[in-house]
Amino acid sequence: MKSSILAVFIFLITGCAVQRNTASLPHPAAPLSITQLKFLDEYELPFELQYKNTWVGGLSGIDYDRSSDQYFIISDERSATSPSRFYTARIRISGNKIDTIFFTGVQTLKMANGKTFPSLKEGAQEAADPESIRFNPRTNRLVWSSEGDRAERNGTINIKDPWVWEMDLQGQYLDSFALPPNMHVHTTENGPRVNGVFEGLGFTNDYRHLFVSVEEPLYEDGPRADVDYAGAPVRILKYDAVSHKPIAQYAYLLDAVARKPNPATAFRVNGISEIMVLDEHRLLVMERSFSMGNSYCTIKIYIADLDGATDVFGKSGLDTDKTYQPVSKKLLLNMNDLNRYIDNVEGITLGPKLANGHYSLLLIADNNFSKEEKTQVFLFEIIP
Repeated sequence: MKSSILAVFIFLITGCAVQRNTASLPHPAAPLSITQLKFLDEYELPFELQYKNTWVGGLSGIDYDRSSDQYFIISDERSATSPSRFYTARIRISGNKIDTIFFTGVQTLKMANGKTFPSLKEGAQEAADPESIRFNPRTNRLVWSSEGDRAERNGTINIKDPWVWEMDLQGQYLDSFALPPNMHVHTTENGPRVNGVFEGLGFTNDYRHLFVSVEEPLYEDGPRADVDYAGAPVRILKYDAVSHKPIAQYAYLLDAVARKPNPATAFRVNGISEIMVLDEHRLLVMERSFSMGNSYCTIKIYIADLDGATDVFGKSGLDTDKTYQPVSKKLLLNMNDLNRYIDNVEGITLGPKLANGHYSLLLIADNNFSKEEKTQVFLFEIIP
């Protein structure tokens, strides 16, 4: 592990424009075979790391552009210290180790009117809650998700829908993906739960479809996962990436919360923190469980297969409806088995090939801008 500021090279220059080969895809052209994830290295970014007058923290989504050997990393800060933003970065891998991570640019996320997002205090009705980011080399554009809001802010209940937006590489709004009727936020217990909506994004290999994962069950679909409740259904949405229209929804059943909280009534959660698409019907699904009174998270990565799963777009009450087939899932990795501290991992991306020709996989943890948490980057080898 490398945690010294001296080990982090920060280039205090604006990232240069890169000539992109749009035929070069960040995903392999053929479906990716994965039988095992082999842990290689961990790299830790310093807590108070600054880049271009921004605090580098809350890193909740990461994607790799193979043609430019560049990463896009989104921060989930709601414009508290600096406007909502994403970074570009280089991650140098040498000898199956992360040698250095340095940032090459930062871009402010823009609203449709071209303005920056305000903080919750300045304007809760317009504030963003960024979570995931993906690059489309076919269009040379980015998509990103926001969870919206459903909470008391400044004395009133703030209701804001989640979204998936398309933007250019400078953060300018370009377009939005249509929101299905059951994903609108309400003051009543209907639709999505607060802070439990659009956490994950992923394009299929041909970039014709985009999958979007919901973190926790809709109110209509039953209670949240708990220590003694496994099988809470959450939805994975499928979009036409060209028309930006939703075309299907699938039910994925969560594991139980991994550990009891302390005290027993304290906060606990398990949900989907990110997805990575392998092909038209297989996804890597990352479940993240946390309980108060425990210092670390339980991160599990599953291979989920949508083949044979029922399209539940028009269904409600998925916890009691037994007429649908959920997504199948197979455990690929439980990070507890690494026998090391694991923080709030929220980002996952396919990385460059390693010296042996195998693909790498990188995970990134969101430190929630807390001194008690860590911004970790994990490197794995994909064993086909």
